[in-house]
Formats: sequence, structure tokens, C-alpha cells
Amino acid sequence: MNAQEAQNIKWSENIIIVDGDYIDRVAFDLIVNFERMLNRRIPAADFSQWAVDIALDGRLKPGNHETQVVLLHDRKNPKLENFTPADYEKELNGQAFKDAQLGEFIINSIATGDETAEKDTVLLDLLKTVLNHGEVKRIMIVPNAEDNHLISILRTTLRDVDDELKHITVFAMQPLEGGNFKQQILGYSLLNAMGISSSEIERKIK
Repeated sequence: MNAQEAQNIKWSENIIIVDGDYIDRVAFDLIVNFERMLNRRIPAADFSQWAVDIALDGRLKPGNHETQVVLLHDRKNPKLENFTPADYEKELNGQAFKDAQLGEFIINSIATGDETAEKDTVLLDLLKTVLNHGEVKRIMIVPNAEDNHLISILRTTLRDVDDELKHITVFAMQPLEGGNFKQQILGYSLLNAMGISSSEIERKIK
């Protein structure tokens, strides 16, 4: 899917919009840190499990749902380095999987130019598109939360959204100040998708 096609497709009730380069970078940092802490090899994150965890953190209740996952990435990065499956075009774009608890997940990827600003523009345009579609009820956004300018624009874009009509959750590694949206910590879903449990971390800390 390209950015132009995004304007015309039929959207699901549940949408996950992801900066793929950002989650890959965060996953790398977590793998390095937790391999040191837990003294074991940490596998690449299971992408399907991660998407399910994001949907659950985004307040999706069990049921036979349809959820669309849109992955944005710089054209120079053809694959995720710290997830499996990883190749955007060959393994992720146009693919789908079924979760016993939450139903079907449909994955699309959009390659943007190598300028960060272009990917942010596509993300914001995509967000505005799905905000204007009545059938979309739940939006989960995983932006580059370290980009203060982007987060500021997100806050403005989401300021007047009615939570009764659109349930919006923004994911970041640290709590974000203000904003008319629910927030979740991104790290929890990534750790779970890597097979790292809170009990294992607690045992190491003690």
C-alpha cells in the first residue's frame, strides 16, 4: 500500500499506525539491556504477538474483530532487524493472521522517503484520514515519541476528538505530558513479544 492508496481503502474498526523504524530501534535497545540483565540471549520480538498486545493495551476486548496494522518505514530500511517476520515487502505487506482471542489482523506497509519529516507527514495524513472515517472506532498510534515536534502536532490533531466516537491510545516509552488520548507504555508489549516476563525480571532484581 502506498500513501495515495491509503485515502481510498475501506478501513477496519480498529487501526494500529506504527513507525516501524522507531519500534525497531526501541526493540534493539531492550534486547541489549535485557540480555545483560537476564544473562541470556533475547530473541527477536514476535511481530504477531506484539500486534495483539498493542490491540489489548489499546482497550480492544475479546471478540471476532478485524484490526488493520499500518507500518511506516524509511525506504532505505527494507526490513525490521529485531522482529520476526521482518521483511516489509516480502513477509509483512498484504499479510494477515488470526488471533484466537481478538480475530483477524491485516498488515500493510508503506515505504516513505529517507527524510524523517516525510514519514511524519505520512503518519499525520494517515491519522487524519482514519479520524474522518466513521467506521473507524479505535486508533492505536506508535509514533517516534522522542520527536517532541511530532508529539506536539499529535496533541493538536487529537485535541477535539470525542473519546466516545474514537478510542485513541498513543504508545511511548515514557509518559507523555497532556493530550486528549489514553497512553500506554510501549515497552510492556515489546517485552512480552520477546518472551520476557515480569516474574523473570523480578527474580533477577531480588
